Amino acid sequence: MEVFFPYLLHLAVFFISLSLIFLLYKQKPSDSHGNKHPPGTKGWPFVGESLEYVKVGRRGQPEKFVNDRVSKYSPDVFQTSLLGEKIAVFCGASGNKLLFTSENKYVTAWWPRSMLKALLFQDSLQISAKEESVRIRRLLPEFLKPEALQHHIPVMDSMAREHLKTDWYPYKEVKVFPLTKKYTFALACRLFMSIKDPNQVTKYSNPFALVTSGMLSVPINFPGTAYNKAIKGSKFILNELLVIIQQRKMELLEKKDTAYADLLTRMLLEKDENGSSSMSHTEIANRIMALLIASHDTISTTLTFALKYLVQYPHVYTKVLKEQMEIAKSKAPDELLNWDDIQKMKYSWCVACETMRLSPPSQGAFREAITDFTYAGFTIPKGWKTHWTVHSTHKNPKYFPNPEKFDPSRFEGEGPAPYTYVPFGGGPLMCPGKEYARLEILIFMHNVVTKFKWKQVNEDEKIIFDPTPIPVNGMKNLNC
Repeated sequence: MEVFFPYLLHLAVFFISLSLIFLLYKQKPSDSHGNKHPPGTKGWPFVGESLEYVKVGRRGQPEKFVNDRVSKYSPDVFQTSLLGEKIAVFCGASGNKLLFTSENKYVTAWWPRSMLKALLFQDSLQISAKEESVRIRRLLPEFLKPEALQHHIPVMDSMAREHLKTDWYPYKEVKVFPLTKKYTFALACRLFMSIKDPNQVTKYSNPFALVTSGMLSVPINFPGTAYNKAIKGSKFILNELLVIIQQRKMELLEKKDTAYADLLTRMLLEKDENGSSSMSHTEIANRIMALLIASHDTISTTLTFALKYLVQYPHVYTKVLKEQMEIAKSKAPDELLNWDDIQKMKYSWCVACETMRLSPPSQGAFREAITDFTYAGFTIPKGWKTHWTVHSTHKNPKYFPNPEKFDPSRFEGEGPAPYTYVPFGGGPLMCPGKEYARLEILIFMHNVVTKFKWKQVNEDEKIIFDPTPIPVNGMKNLNC
């Protein structure tokens, strides 16, 4: 007993000390200089609040993570810890405006290291997010500007028709979500790399799905975890891309075929100021991977949920059908869509925008503070990461009255107030693929609406966020 009681006392002291350390870790309102940091909690050591962030998403309520902390701490900005980083989450239109308009003044592009590890070759991790963003954006304007995209409309239309003919027509019941993912991935492979072989596309699709589902998971690299699977899937695809890049390089050197107009060829032909190739094969593979992800999950999500809302709101469906049938009737048999046709799909695009408001395909993005700065009376220290999120505005009644109502008319006329509707971000780092997404969404919507009638099998299907919204049963529809 003489040994037991001192042991018990030491154990109690240890746990009390640990508890105090944890409380101090969670709540530290200011630094040694007296600067007042945003209120909030950093959660548990190492994992922070990542598990809570994932949990509410799995319940289909990702906005709850933000709303709970806005109510408890501050309507403007709060601190948390996600993906192993200290993060200030900016809320509302004013917070969005600050982050979107302060690039290279207060903040710069930043991607979580866990995300980079799942997307890039290991020897590319020293590349900063800012450098990566600048390089990609230097290449994309030529490929994604409206003048260039106009030439892709016939390809998008013909592939949408072929996809529906092969994967929809023969079946009474279809799962919309996996089929739209199949279509958007095949289209990206075609436009970015001129890959037409469906077997080759299928070869990449499964490991690619592992990457997209695990790159923003809790970064625990143990066998069987989503993050571990994402890294393995990424390595497979990146190595396959190197083979494709090497083959294309040989074709260009031998001048066997110089007719490629895809993004891969543009990257290979890009020169630096000395006339040398501006990117290595590894860098090109990394960029193609990032673009495949950016152009795949978000668009397929929007297509899936747009079809869901068209079923749920017959009056909206009727207006979309009328708009699209007028375009279809103006075309000759088998004539493909063109740029002028797309410009007539105004109401259909309002439907897509309202879809992205209620079921956002992306939850936001990150920046890194490059200097100390003050917002709403709080100091954001240099080196802290910042986060803007759609969940602080998209369903906020301050910006969107009756926010849970599906109402495409919100986007008619002048549309929402600036910095309140942000599915593509904003400022210099706004998603450069916005016009590409618009074309792909409208062309697919045109083909489905003018060729099908459908009914959702389970109108109450559960939706989870991982990190994009996912119908757990694939959104089964009956072809009528």
